[in-house]
Amino acid sequence: MAKAAIQAVGINKSFGQGQAMTKAVQNVTFTANFGEMLYVVGPSGSGKTTMLSMISGILRPDSGTVKLLDTDIWSLSSDDLADFRLHKIGFVFQDYHLFPRLTTAENVAIPLILQKRDWDEAIAEAKKDLEIVGLKGRADMPPVSLSGGEQQRVAIARAIISRPDILILDEPTASLDGDTGRNIVSFVRTKILTDKSCIVIITHDSRIYEFADRIVKMEDGKVTDADMENLNAQ
Repeated sequence: MAKAAIQAVGINKSFGQGQAMTKAVQNVTFTANFGEMLYVVGPSGSGKTTMLSMISGILRPDSGTVKLLDTDIWSLSSDDLADFRLHKIGFVFQDYHLFPRLTTAENVAIPLILQKRDWDEAIAEAKKDLEIVGLKGRADMPPVSLSGGEQQRVAIARAIISRPDILILDEPTASLDGDTGRNIVSFVRTKILTDKSCIVIITHDSRIYEFADRIVKMEDGKVTDADMENLNAQ
């Protein structure tokens, strides 16, 4: 029986008040298992990013519970939650969030620096992970000198350098051409996913559905498990 890495039960999130209130996520129950690459799909405004923000410890739910690795994350103090996220969760943002004044290796090393690791040791680890994502020889280059696909790989290297149990990618192929996007997702699946990790991807891109173990669809703030073949037929 598959073991859950993520268990969200009855989570809700609204924004605004009164008649201006928007129910972004409504009574969502969501599970992602170890060894699984799971996609969350749906139209813009369906609540995908809000839900992922709640299950990754970025945005507190109005109600409901979120357990990651059997830890009720929203019962933690803010310091303990920040420490948990630093060590247990990797997040690849849609816009990469790379620092232009830092080298590629320095960008990748940031999580280890925040963990108070020795600078030289952190940079050495960053260079190893850059090789893992196919960017050997790019360590001393600024991110702006890299292609979009290469910048995405830098963001992935930064997300995995702490060897997180949970990796979340927000629209990883949004700004990439079809072949590059497929290569990125194929790489993440074959090189990063293990039976001790879990990967969750938010995407609009039907070109990469084939790499998913399971696809969950969101609409109007609600989530339902959906069959991959039905989604591909849409």
